[in-house]
Amino acid sequence: MSAPLAVSMGDPAGIGPEIVAKAWARRVEEALPPFFAVGDVRAIGRVWNGPVARITDIADVARAFGVALPVLTIDDAGDIVPGEPDVEGARCAMRSLELATGLVQSGAARALVTGPVGKAQLYQIGFSYPGQTEFVAERCGIARDNAVMMLAGPGLRVVPITTHVPLVEVAGLLTIELVLAKARATARGLDRNFGITSPRLAFAGFNPHAGEAGTIGREEIDVLIPAIERLRAEGIDALGPFAADTMFHDRARAGYDAALCPYHDMALIPIKTLYFDDGVNMTLGLPIVRTSPDHGTAFGIAGRDRANAGATIAAIRMAAAAADHRAASAEAS
Repeated sequence: MSAPLAVSMGDPAGIGPEIVAKAWARRVEEALPPFFAVGDVRAIGRVWNGPVARITDIADVARAFGVALPVLTIDDAGDIVPGEPDVEGARCAMRSLELATGLVQSGAARALVTGPVGKAQLYQIGFSYPGQTEFVAERCGIARDNAVMMLAGPGLRVVPITTHVPLVEVAGLLTIELVLAKARATARGLDRNFGITSPRLAFAGFNPHAGEAGTIGREEIDVLIPAIERLRAEGIDALGPFAADTMFHDRARAGYDAALCPYHDMALIPIKTLYFDDGVNMTLGLPIVRTSPDHGTAFGIAGRDRANAGATIAAIRMAAAAADHRAASAEAS
Protein backbone atom coordinates (compact mmCIF):
# COMPACT_ATOMS: atom_id res chain seq x y z
CA MET A 1 0.00 0.00 0.00
CA SER A 2 1.22 3.50 -0.79
CA ALA A 3 2.27 5.79 2.02
CA PRO A 4 -0.36 8.36 3.10
CA LEU A 5 -0.24 12.09 2.41
CA ALA A 6 0.79 14.54 5.14
CA VAL A 7 -1.44 17.60 5.53
CA SER A 8 -0.15 20.41 7.75
CA MET A 9 -3.18 22.25 9.13
CA GLY A 10 -1.68 25.75 8.97
CA ASP A 11 -2.65 28.42 11.48
CA PRO A 12 -4.93 26.82 14.11
CA ALA A 13 -7.00 30.02 14.30
CA GLY A 14 -7.70 30.02 10.57
CA ILE A 15 -9.89 27.80 8.43
CA GLY A 16 -7.18 25.14 7.98
CA PRO A 17 -8.51 22.75 10.64
CA GLU A 18 -12.07 23.08 9.31
CA ILE A 19 -11.23 22.42 5.66
CA VAL A 20 -9.00 19.45 6.49
CA ALA A 21 -11.81 17.94 8.57
CA LYS A 22 -14.36 18.61 5.84
CA ALA A 23 -12.07 17.02 3.25
CA TRP A 24 -11.89 13.88 5.39
CA ALA A 25 -15.68 13.89 5.78
CA ARG A 26 -15.98 13.82 1.98
CA ARG A 27 -13.25 11.21 1.50
CA VAL A 28 -15.59 8.56 0.08
CA GLU A 29 -17.59 10.68 -2.35
CA GLU A 30 -14.39 12.41 -3.53
CA ALA A 31 -12.40 9.15 -3.67
CA LEU A 32 -9.56 10.68 -1.65
CA PRO A 33 -6.46 8.65 -0.80
CA PRO A 34 -5.45 8.17 2.85
CA PHE A 35 -4.00 11.27 4.50
CA PHE A 36 -3.30 12.49 7.99
CA ALA A 37 -3.33 15.96 9.52
CA VAL A 38 -0.40 17.47 11.40
CA GLY A 39 -1.10 20.10 14.05
CA ASP A 40 -2.86 20.75 17.34
CA VAL A 41 -5.84 18.37 17.52
CA ARG A 42 -7.69 20.88 19.71
CA ALA A 43 -8.00 23.21 16.70
CA ILE A 44 -10.19 20.65 14.97
CA GLY A 45 -12.33 20.21 18.06
CA ARG A 46 -13.02 23.95 18.08
CA VAL A 47 -14.70 23.83 14.66
CA TRP A 48 -15.85 20.23 14.04
CA ASN A 49 -17.45 17.46 16.08
CA GLY A 50 -16.52 14.55 13.84
CA PRO A 51 -14.33 11.57 14.80
CA VAL A 52 -10.60 12.14 15.28
CA ALA A 53 -7.86 9.55 15.84
CA ARG A 54 -4.69 10.80 17.53
CA ILE A 55 -1.77 8.87 16.04
CA THR A 56 1.89 8.61 16.96
CA ASP A 57 2.93 6.23 14.19
CA ILE A 58 2.29 6.85 10.47
CA ALA A 59 1.61 3.13 10.10
CA ASP A 60 -1.63 3.72 12.02
CA VAL A 61 -3.09 5.97 9.31
CA ALA A 62 -4.30 3.11 7.12
CA ARG A 63 -6.20 1.56 10.03
CA ALA A 64 -7.71 4.81 11.27
CA PHE A 65 -8.53 6.65 8.05
CA GLY A 66 -11.74 4.81 7.27
CA VAL A 67 -13.38 5.69 10.58
CA ALA A 68 -11.72 8.90 11.83
CA LEU A 69 -9.46 11.75 10.74
CA PRO A 70 -5.94 10.73 11.75
CA VAL A 71 -4.04 13.57 13.44
CA LEU A 72 -0.36 13.58 14.30
CA THR A 73 -0.62 15.96 17.19
CA ILE A 74 1.61 18.93 17.89
CA ASP A 75 0.44 20.35 21.19
CA ASP A 76 0.81 23.74 22.85
CA ALA A 77 -0.68 26.13 20.33
CA GLY A 78 -1.86 28.23 23.26
CA ASP A 79 -5.48 29.30 23.66
CA ILE A 80 -6.98 28.58 20.24
CA VAL A 81 -9.74 31.00 19.31
CA PRO A 82 -10.97 30.71 15.71
CA GLY A 83 -10.50 34.01 13.93
CA GLU A 84 -8.02 35.35 16.49
CA PRO A 85 -4.47 34.49 15.39
CA ASP A 86 -1.52 34.86 17.74
CA VAL A 87 2.16 33.99 17.90
CA GLU A 88 1.58 30.69 19.73
CA GLY A 89 -0.61 29.55 16.88
CA ALA A 90 2.07 30.66 14.43
CA ARG A 91 4.66 28.57 16.27
CA CYS A 92 2.36 25.57 16.06
CA ALA A 93 1.85 26.14 12.32
CA MET A 94 5.62 26.40 11.86
CA ARG A 95 6.30 23.18 13.76
CA SER A 96 3.54 21.41 11.85
CA LEU A 97 5.05 22.49 8.54
CA GLU A 98 8.55 21.41 9.59
CA LEU A 99 7.38 17.99 10.77
CA ALA A 100 5.16 17.31 7.76
CA THR A 101 7.95 18.31 5.36
CA GLY A 102 10.40 16.03 7.13
CA LEU A 103 8.00 13.08 7.00
CA VAL A 104 7.65 13.45 3.24
CA GLN A 105 11.40 13.81 2.78
CA SER A 106 11.94 10.62 4.77
CA GLY A 107 9.42 8.68 2.69
CA ALA A 108 7.04 8.10 5.62
CA ALA A 109 4.50 10.19 3.70
CA ARG A 110 4.37 10.35 -0.08
CA ALA A 111 3.33 13.96 -0.60
CA LEU A 112 2.89 17.20 1.33
CA VAL A 113 -0.26 19.33 1.41
CA THR A 114 0.10 22.57 3.38
CA GLY A 115 -2.73 24.47 5.03
CA PRO A 116 -2.92 28.28 4.99
CA VAL A 117 -0.77 30.28 7.40
CA GLY A 118 -0.85 33.85 8.64
CA LYS A 119 2.39 35.46 7.49
CA ALA A 120 2.03 38.46 9.77
CA GLN A 121 2.11 36.16 12.80
CA LEU A 122 4.92 34.02 11.35
CA TYR A 123 7.06 37.09 10.79
CA GLN A 124 6.66 37.92 14.48
CA ILE A 125 8.37 34.65 15.42
CA GLY A 126 11.27 35.09 12.98
CA PHE A 127 9.95 33.40 9.84
CA SER A 128 12.14 34.92 7.14
CA TYR A 129 10.63 33.51 3.95
CA PRO A 130 8.19 35.14 1.51
CA GLY A 131 5.93 32.11 1.93
CA GLN A 132 5.74 28.38 2.61
CA THR A 133 7.01 27.66 -0.92
CA GLU A 134 10.44 29.12 -0.17
CA PHE A 135 10.60 27.46 3.25
CA VAL A 136 9.89 24.01 1.84
CA ALA A 137 12.37 24.61 -0.99
CA GLU A 138 15.16 25.43 1.48
CA ARG A 139 14.37 22.40 3.60
CA CYS A 140 14.70 20.32 0.43
CA GLY A 141 18.02 21.94 -0.49
CA ILE A 142 16.63 23.81 -3.50
CA ALA A 143 17.53 27.42 -4.36
CA ARG A 144 14.58 29.80 -4.18
CA ASP A 145 14.79 30.72 -7.88
CA ASN A 146 14.59 27.03 -8.81
CA ALA A 147 11.38 26.48 -6.85
CA VAL A 148 8.35 27.55 -8.84
CA MET A 149 4.93 28.42 -7.45
CA MET A 150 2.37 27.16 -9.94
CA LEU A 151 -1.36 27.75 -9.46
CA ALA A 152 -3.59 25.24 -11.18
CA GLY A 153 -7.28 24.73 -11.86
CA PRO A 154 -9.14 22.34 -14.15
CA GLY A 155 -8.44 24.46 -17.25
CA LEU A 156 -5.53 26.78 -16.40
CA ARG A 157 -2.03 26.67 -14.92
CA VAL A 158 -0.19 29.90 -14.14
CA VAL A 159 3.29 30.67 -12.80
CA PRO A 160 4.21 34.07 -11.33
CA ILE A 161 7.86 34.77 -12.22
CA THR A 162 8.16 37.09 -9.22
CA THR A 163 6.00 36.38 -6.20
CA HIS A 164 5.51 38.20 -2.90
CA VAL A 165 7.26 41.49 -3.61
CA PRO A 166 5.94 45.06 -3.99
CA LEU A 167 4.87 45.85 -7.53
CA VAL A 168 7.28 48.79 -7.67
CA GLU A 169 10.21 46.34 -7.32
CA VAL A 170 9.17 43.88 -10.03
CA ALA A 171 10.88 45.58 -13.00
CA GLY A 172 14.21 45.56 -11.19
CA LEU A 173 13.87 41.89 -10.24
CA LEU A 174 12.80 40.68 -13.69
CA THR A 175 15.99 39.36 -15.31
CA ILE A 176 16.72 36.98 -18.15
CA GLU A 177 18.26 34.47 -15.75
CA LEU A 178 15.24 34.55 -13.43
CA VAL A 179 12.87 33.98 -16.35
CA LEU A 180 15.01 31.09 -17.58
CA ALA A 181 15.15 29.47 -14.14
CA LYS A 182 11.38 29.67 -13.67
CA ALA A 183 10.63 28.44 -17.18
CA ARG A 184 13.03 25.50 -17.00
CA ALA A 185 11.62 24.41 -13.63
CA THR A 186 8.09 24.76 -15.01
CA ALA A 187 8.85 22.62 -18.04
CA ARG A 188 10.50 19.93 -15.90
CA GLY A 189 7.68 20.06 -13.36
CA LEU A 190 4.94 19.66 -15.95
CA ASP A 191 6.74 16.59 -17.27
CA ARG A 192 7.54 15.11 -13.86
CA ASN A 193 4.21 15.74 -12.14
CA PHE A 194 1.69 15.67 -15.01
CA GLY A 195 3.36 13.66 -17.77
CA ILE A 196 3.34 16.59 -20.22
CA THR A 197 6.56 15.73 -22.01
CA SER A 198 6.72 18.76 -24.35
CA PRO A 199 4.86 21.51 -22.51
CA ARG A 200 3.85 24.74 -24.21
CA LEU A 201 4.83 27.74 -22.10
CA ALA A 202 3.14 31.05 -22.89
CA PHE A 203 4.65 34.26 -21.53
CA ALA A 204 2.61 37.30 -20.59
CA GLY A 205 4.13 40.68 -21.31
CA PHE A 206 5.09 42.94 -18.44
CA ASN A 207 3.67 46.13 -19.91
CA PRO A 208 0.25 46.93 -21.41
CA HIS A 209 -0.08 45.43 -24.92
CA ALA A 210 3.24 43.61 -24.28
CA GLY A 211 5.07 46.90 -24.58
CA GLU A 212 3.91 47.86 -28.10
CA ALA A 213 7.38 47.22 -29.60
CA GLY A 214 9.07 49.21 -26.85
CA THR A 215 6.84 52.26 -26.94
CA ILE A 216 5.23 51.39 -23.57
CA GLY A 217 8.30 49.91 -21.87
CA ARG A 218 11.29 47.76 -22.75
CA GLU A 219 10.97 44.77 -20.40
CA GLU A 220 9.68 42.61 -23.25
CA ILE A 221 12.58 43.59 -25.54
CA ASP A 222 15.32 43.54 -22.91
CA VAL A 223 14.25 40.54 -20.80
CA LEU A 224 11.36 38.41 -22.01
CA ILE A 225 12.17 38.05 -25.71
CA PRO A 226 15.86 37.15 -25.13
CA ALA A 227 14.80 34.59 -22.52
CA ILE A 228 12.18 33.10 -24.83
CA GLU A 229 14.73 32.81 -27.63
CA ARG A 230 17.17 30.98 -25.36
CA LEU A 231 14.43 28.61 -24.19
CA ARG A 232 13.52 27.79 -27.77
CA ALA A 233 17.18 27.09 -28.51
CA GLU A 234 17.11 24.59 -25.63
CA GLY A 235 14.12 22.82 -27.16
CA ILE A 236 11.45 24.27 -24.87
CA ASP A 237 8.24 25.34 -26.61
CA ALA A 238 8.17 28.96 -25.40
CA LEU A 239 5.54 31.33 -26.80
CA GLY A 240 5.06 35.10 -26.61
CA PRO A 241 5.29 37.51 -24.99
CA PHE A 242 1.58 38.19 -25.35
CA ALA A 243 -0.60 41.00 -24.10
CA ALA A 244 -1.80 39.74 -20.74
CA ASP A 245 -5.37 40.92 -21.27
CA THR A 246 -5.85 38.52 -24.20
CA MET A 247 -4.30 35.38 -22.68
CA PHE A 248 -6.97 33.96 -20.44
CA HIS A 249 -10.16 33.54 -22.45
CA ASP A 250 -11.21 30.03 -23.47
CA ARG A 251 -9.61 29.92 -26.91
CA ALA A 252 -6.32 31.38 -25.71
CA ARG A 253 -6.03 28.91 -22.83
CA ALA A 254 -6.32 26.02 -25.27
CA GLY A 255 -3.02 27.07 -26.84
CA TYR A 256 -0.68 26.49 -23.90
CA ASP A 257 -0.06 24.22 -20.91
CA ALA A 258 1.09 26.96 -18.52
CA ALA A 259 1.17 30.74 -18.56
CA LEU A 260 4.18 32.48 -17.03
CA CYS A 261 3.44 35.99 -15.76
CA PRO A 262 5.93 38.64 -14.63
CA TYR A 263 4.23 39.42 -11.32
CA HIS A 264 2.01 37.90 -8.68
CA ASP A 265 -1.42 39.39 -9.35
CA MET A 266 -1.14 39.04 -13.12
CA ALA A 267 -1.05 35.27 -12.55
CA LEU A 268 -3.36 34.93 -9.57
CA ILE A 269 -6.25 37.11 -10.69
CA PRO A 270 -7.26 34.86 -13.62
CA ILE A 271 -6.82 31.60 -11.70
CA LYS A 272 -8.83 32.84 -8.73
CA THR A 273 -11.50 34.33 -10.96
CA LEU A 274 -11.99 31.04 -12.78
CA TYR A 275 -11.30 28.54 -9.98
CA PHE A 276 -11.70 30.29 -6.66
CA ASP A 277 -13.10 27.23 -4.89
CA ASP A 278 -10.84 24.57 -6.40
CA GLY A 279 -7.55 26.23 -7.27
CA VAL A 280 -4.35 24.50 -6.16
CA ASN A 281 -0.88 25.85 -5.44
CA MET A 282 1.82 23.34 -6.45
CA THR A 283 5.53 23.89 -5.95
CA LEU A 284 7.54 22.71 -8.94
CA GLY A 285 11.26 22.00 -8.84
CA LEU A 286 11.28 20.06 -5.56
CA PRO A 287 12.39 16.49 -4.91
CA ILE A 288 9.06 16.00 -3.11
CA VAL A 289 5.46 16.70 -4.11
CA ARG A 290 3.95 19.73 -2.38
CA THR A 291 0.54 21.31 -2.95
CA SER A 292 -1.76 23.61 -1.01
CA PRO A 293 -5.22 25.11 -1.43
CA ASP A 294 -4.97 28.38 -3.33
CA HIS A 295 -6.41 30.61 -0.62
CA GLY A 296 -5.49 32.11 2.71
CA THR A 297 -6.42 31.66 6.35
CA ALA A 298 -9.79 33.47 6.06
CA PHE A 299 -9.69 34.46 9.72
CA GLY A 300 -12.91 36.42 9.18
CA ILE A 301 -14.99 33.26 8.73
CA ALA A 302 -12.97 30.84 10.88
CA GLY A 303 -15.13 28.88 13.29
CA ARG A 304 -18.40 29.72 11.52
CA ASP A 305 -18.74 26.54 9.43
CA ARG A 306 -18.58 28.62 6.23
CA ALA A 307 -15.25 27.47 4.77
CA ASN A 308 -15.33 25.65 1.43
CA ALA A 309 -13.08 22.56 1.37
CA GLY A 310 -13.04 22.32 -2.44
CA ALA A 311 -9.51 23.65 -2.88
CA THR A 312 -8.15 21.39 -0.14
CA ILE A 313 -9.80 18.37 -1.76
CA ALA A 314 -8.32 19.41 -5.11
CA ALA A 315 -4.88 19.88 -3.50
CA ILE A 316 -5.00 16.41 -1.94
CA ARG A 317 -6.12 14.86 -5.21
CA MET A 318 -3.44 16.67 -7.25
CA ALA A 319 -0.70 15.76 -4.77
CA ALA A 320 -1.66 12.09 -4.90
CA ALA A 321 -1.81 12.07 -8.71
CA ALA A 322 1.62 13.73 -8.97
CA ALA A 323 3.13 11.30 -6.47
CA ASP A 324 1.64 8.37 -8.40
CA HIS A 325 3.01 9.72 -11.67
CA ARG A 326 6.47 10.16 -10.20
CA ALA A 327 6.42 6.65 -8.76
CA ALA A 328 5.30 5.14 -12.06
CA SER A 329 7.96 7.04 -13.99
CA ALA A 330 10.65 5.92 -11.56
CA GLU A 331 9.53 2.32 -11.84
CA ALA A 332 9.46 2.48 -15.64
CA SER A 333 12.98 3.90 -15.78
